[in-house]
Amino acid sequence: MLGDILPEAFSVVKETAKRYKENPVIEVTATDFDRDIAAVKANVEIKGDKALWHNNWIAAGNRVTWDMVHYDVQLIGGFVLHQGKISEMATGEGKTLVATLPMYLNALPGLGVHVVTVNDYLTKRDSEWMAPLFEFHGLRVDCIDKHEPNSDERRTAYNADITYGTNNEFGFDYLRDNMARGIDELVQRKHNYAIVDEVDSVLIDDARTPLIISGPTPKGDRHEFNELKPKIERLVNAQKTFINGVLSEARKHIADGNEKEAGLALLRAHRGLPKNKALIKLLSEPGVKVLMQKTENYYMQDQNKEMPLVDQELYFVIEERNNSVDLTEKGLELITETAAEEHFFVMPDVGASIAEIEKAALTPEEKLQRKDDLMRDFSIKSERIHTVNQLLKAYALFEIDVEYVIMDGKIKIVDEQTGRILDGRRYSDGLHLRLLRLKKTLRLKP
Repeated sequence: MLGDILPEAFSVVKETAKRYKENPVIEVTATDFDRDIAAVKANVEIKGDKALWHNNWIAAGNRVTWDMVHYDVQLIGGFVLHQGKISEMATGEGKTLVATLPMYLNALPGLGVHVVTVNDYLTKRDSEWMAPLFEFHGLRVDCIDKHEPNSDERRTAYNADITYGTNNEFGFDYLRDNMARGIDELVQRKHNYAIVDEVDSVLIDDARTPLIISGPTPKGDRHEFNELKPKIERLVNAQKTFINGVLSEARKHIADGNEKEAGLALLRAHRGLPKNKALIKLLSEPGVKVLMQKTENYYMQDQNKEMPLVDQELYFVIEERNNSVDLTEKGLELITETAAEEHFFVMPDVGASIAEIEKAALTPEEKLQRKDDLMRDFSIKSERIHTVNQLLKAYALFEIDVEYVIMDGKIKIVDEQTGRILDGRRYSDGLHLRLLRLKKTLRLKP
C-alpha cells in the first residue's frame, strides 16, 4: 500500500527541494536516465561518471532558481490530496508545491499521474517548473498541451510517469480514444491517479460547457441556407421591432406604478430578446429585475402552465438558460406567407403515412416509390427545421466579439469564464459554419 511509504516518499521530495535550495549544483553518480535528460535539458550536465544537477532552469520562458522547501502544513495538504480529498488553499500558499508530494508518491508504481490545470500557460509552466524535482529521481515528466492531438508525441506524454495537461485536452483525448478504430490509435493509457488544480473551475465552471467533437458540415445545405436566411432576417427584425415596443410599454407601466403589466412586458421582452441592450439597461435600474423575476416565477408555476400567455405575442422564444430558440405560431405564419408555403415546416406523420400506403391499392413498385418520396420529404423538412433553428441561434443568441470572434477568416469561440480564445473548439450541428457564413455575408452583429 502506498500509504505505508507515504512518510518516506514525502521526505524524499522535501529533502530534494531543500538540497536544490541550498546547493547551486547537486553532484551524483550518473545514470542512463541522467544522460537522457542531459541531452535535452540544460540544467543537467554529465562530466565523466558524474551528473551535475543545477538548481536553476527555464520555466515558461523565464529562468528560475529553486528557492522553496515544503512547510509542515504543506505536508498535511499533500496527505489530504493523496486521500482523494479537496485541499483548500489561498493564493500564494503554494498549491503547486504541495501537489508535488502526492504526485511523487503515486507515480512510484509506474501507472501514471495526471495533473489537470485550467489553462495551457499554467500547465506548461508548472510542468517545466516542477519537473527537476521528479526527474532527479528518475521519473519522466511531460505535458500533453505541447504536442498535437493523436500524435506519437502526445502518446509518449501520456506514458510519462507524470503528465500535465488542461482539462479540455484530457477530455477531448478521452473522447477521441472512444472513437478510435484500433488500439494503435489510442493515446491515453489506463487511468490511475489525478490531481485537479482549481477544482471549482474545472468541475463546476468549465463543466457547464460540454466537450463535443463535431465533424465538418456537408455543403449540401447551402441552398437551404441561402433560401431561409432572408426569411430569418425578416423574422428577427420583426421581433426586434416588437420588443422595442414592449419595452416602451414596460417603461410606461413602471412610471404609472402598474407592476403587473410592467412585469409581464419585461418578461416578454426577456423571452424575446434577452440580450437586447435597452432591456439590459432597464433591468439594471433598482427593483426592475426583481419585478421581472417575480413575474417569471408566477408564470412558471404549475409547470409553466401560464407561460403561453407571455409567449403568444412573440415570433420566437429564447430560453437563455438552455441556449435554445423555439419558433412560435406567429413566427411560423410570418415566414410562410404564401399558400404554397403552408406546409413548408409541417413534418409528415411517417408511421400513419406508411400505414396508408400499405392499405392503398398500389403495386409493390408504386408503394416503394411512395415510401421513398415520404422519407425524402421527411428528411428535407427535418433539415429545414434544423437550419431555421440554427439560424435563429446565430442571430439571437451568439454575439460577435462576446461569444465568439473572427480571426483569420475562422470562427474562434471565447471562453465565457476567462475571456480566452478556445482554439480547436467548434459549435456543434453546423452552427459554426452558419455563424461564419452570416459574418461573411452581413458583417454585422447577429
